[in-house]
Amino acid sequence: MSVSTEPGVRAPSGLDPRGPQFTAAVTAVVLAVALLVPPAAATLILGVQAVLFAVGALGGVQRTPHAWVFRRVVRPRLSPPSELEDPRPPQFAQGVGLAFTAVAFVGFLLGATVVGQVAAGLALVAALLNAVFRFCLGCELYLVLRRLAPAAGRAASVSRTAG
Repeated sequence: MSVSTEPGVRAPSGLDPRGPQFTAAVTAVVLAVALLVPPAAATLILGVQAVLFAVGALGGVQRTPHAWVFRRVVRPRLSPPSELEDPRPPQFAQGVGLAFTAVAFVGFLLGATVVGQVAAGLALVAALLNAVFRFCLGCELYLVLRRLAPAAGRAASVSRTAG
């Protein structure tokens, strides 16, 4: 996906698409570890991961520690990206990751280990899809919602004028 050029919408600065893929790989390792350790350790790990997702969701993916490592250590060793990506879908995906890890964290915290494991497992699957195949479920959800939003707005205005 390339940076948006919708009329009247100023696109944010572009993002190297390999950055979110790197972040997803690190996140997948963290989530896998959380599923392998005792519940007390999993609770701590998931709490930290939820905070990292919150930073990406609220402040932008460029502000996460993973992005800093990618910019300083990984990207200088790579060729320039062929195109830049709109950072809004990955930022939305961070919010989706936050939701799943928050459920996992609360599940472990309250002793509902299975709930925590299922939520962490779903987040792990999403992270692996991005890390291995560069398929970002949260990004795809963002794009679907963006496509539906104008249609929902038109439907609402039609129903108001019809009544």
